[in-house]
Amino acid sequence: MPLSRVTSILRLIALSALVSAPAFGQQPPPDAPQPQNAPVRHFDAVDYSKARAAFPNVLAPYTPRQIAPPNLSNTPRLQELMREGKIYLSMDDAVALALENNLDIGIARYNLNIADTDVLRAKSGANSFLGANQGVVQNTPGGGVGGLGTAVGSGPGGTTTAAGGIGAGTSGLVASTLGLGTLITSFDPILSGNVQFDHNNILSSSSFSIPVTTQNTQSYNFSYNQGFQTGTNLLVGFNNNRITTNNPFTSASPLLTSGFQFRLSQHILQGFGFLPNTRIIRLTKNNREISDVTFRLQVITTVDQIENMYWDLVFAYENVRVKEEELAFSQKTLSDNERQVQIGTLAPIEVVRAQNTVATDQQSLIQAQTNLDLQQLLMKNALSRTLQDPTLADAEVIPTSTMHFPDQEAVVPTQDLVNEALSHRPELAASRIDLKNREINAKAIRNAMLPSLDVFAYYNGNGLGGAQNESNLCVNQPAELQNAGFCSGFNPSNPTGPTIPTLTPTGYGSTLNQLVDSTAPDKGVGVTLNIPIRNRQAQALQVRSQLEYRQAQMFYQQIENRVRIEVRNAQFSVQQNRAAVQAARAAVELAQQSLDAEQKKFNLGASTSTLVLQNESGLATARSNLVSAQAAYVKSRVELDRATGLLLEHSGIMMNDAVRGEVSHMPTVPYTEPRKNPESVMPPQAGQVLQEMMPKEPAPSPLDQPQPAPHQ
Repeated sequence: MPLSRVTSILRLIALSALVSAPAFGQQPPPDAPQPQNAPVRHFDAVDYSKARAAFPNVLAPYTPRQIAPPNLSNTPRLQELMREGKIYLSMDDAVALALENNLDIGIARYNLNIADTDVLRAKSGANSFLGANQGVVQNTPGGGVGGLGTAVGSGPGGTTTAAGGIGAGTSGLVASTLGLGTLITSFDPILSGNVQFDHNNILSSSSFSIPVTTQNTQSYNFSYNQGFQTGTNLLVGFNNNRITTNNPFTSASPLLTSGFQFRLSQHILQGFGFLPNTRIIRLTKNNREISDVTFRLQVITTVDQIENMYWDLVFAYENVRVKEEELAFSQKTLSDNERQVQIGTLAPIEVVRAQNTVATDQQSLIQAQTNLDLQQLLMKNALSRTLQDPTLADAEVIPTSTMHFPDQEAVVPTQDLVNEALSHRPELAASRIDLKNREINAKAIRNAMLPSLDVFAYYNGNGLGGAQNESNLCVNQPAELQNAGFCSGFNPSNPTGPTIPTLTPTGYGSTLNQLVDSTAPDKGVGVTLNIPIRNRQAQALQVRSQLEYRQAQMFYQQIENRVRIEVRNAQFSVQQNRAAVQAARAAVELAQQSLDAEQKKFNLGASTSTLVLQNESGLATARSNLVSAQAAYVKSRVELDRATGLLLEHSGIMMNDAVRGEVSHMPTVPYTEPRKNPESVMPPQAGQVLQEMMPKEPAPSPLDQPQPAPHQ
């Protein structure tokens, strides 16, 4: 295709792009967040511990990989739950949305691939590892996690419980010797080459040389170097030079020289065997397992947090309803007191007291409503990647699940629960893998205390070739040089005879043959010994590694003790909260019967509407206390599942879904059931409540208004 035509096409494409753009300079950058209607892209689950193959694309190992920018658009599941500007959210939906959209899980998810790259780097023969954050990320506000008032993890990198030795000093542990040991030779073959062309003019002050000597040199040198996991090192070198010159004292021009070197060395003491040379590979693979275990802990922590936030949201709705009924009761009391003051049966101070109660109840209602708004905002933030969508930002969150209280509590022996926790708690699993890392490290450092003893063998071959230098022939030299014998082809017995070349021409092929036909071999074997006197540095590292290992053993025991206490404490909380639920149920039953009795008395004229409203408010408060007690009970059940490490299993959560960020199997959270009427939890918004509380025009006298009908 002609160049002019290609240029025209490119200009047309560029012009079309400018015309179709909204305005110049308003295009988002490549890594800008995707809009809400962007196609869903799940997490890239590529195994980065494997290198890109050089076949069929030989350039693949040298081509950078492009990592897609993070997908900051919410999954379609969130829009599917929205109806008429409200999000009808069940507990199972909340957990599923958290697995897909929660940013804490999204941040921790990258640690899996980051740990993969460490494994790949170690396979190349690296002498250290970079590490990955291996703690729990807790940057989502709302919802408490963990028993005994302790947090499971914190910080952007989750460094509070980093068990993989990543970050010296984490959790009271020292990890400064991890990865140290004998120097490792690169396991990736290194092919080096040097091609050089040199033109050199040399000025001479000697009477036995020409004034200016011209020399052209061509060099073609190559080498191959590779280390092996047994402590073996292989070096192969191949050097070639071609030199041409006009120096009359050089017999060959061009001069061909070739050299071949094969050298094999093996560590005998320090660095011998697989352990010291593969220690980084083993450490990074174990750290990759810790990343898996820690990600499981991240999912457990986030699911625990979401469930707690969900029950906080349910209670916030119930609390608003109770505050509304209390406000209605205090307003009715104020109206009754004003009526009685007007007819002279009550002191005016009672009106002031009633007004103070109304103001206090109004404040309580506003606080409850704003707390409900905050709980809705926290829930939406925890279940979405971005709140930039105005529809989502203004949407109410309506919980459609309620708590299920089992009739009978399953009795499980405490020791069985403790055994489950010791088998399933991710913190213990991560600490056990960390102990393996430190044990491997201690052995590698112990090997580094030995003297350095290497045996080696080598073979060098040299080849020489070329052709007769015409400038060196006697026929081309002055008589004084011929008589002195500094030339070739001169026959003193027949000075006027023909020139006889003294150098037989040798081609490049013959020169290469000399490398292996023992024309000029250089062979040998040897031993290299290096003994550091006193060896204090190695002694210090060996003792330090042992101390760090013992410290990690004690830390493991500390985690185990904490797990045992957390399990028992969670079991105690379940028992206490179940008793609280039963007491709250009895209080609801008492309040219901008291209201029924007061209603009957009111129907017979033996009571007042104020007393009826008071009993109604008491019933509402008792029901709110019941909801609070049930929420505390369900939270304690969640905490027990977290303490035993069985939260994901009991909720039917698949780890593959959490890794991909796409839920294919819906969770089934226990101790929940669908709410019969989700609309019943919808109190008025705070703005509406405030508007209703604004001062209005003076109302007629209470004496002129009809008596309100009793509440049925």
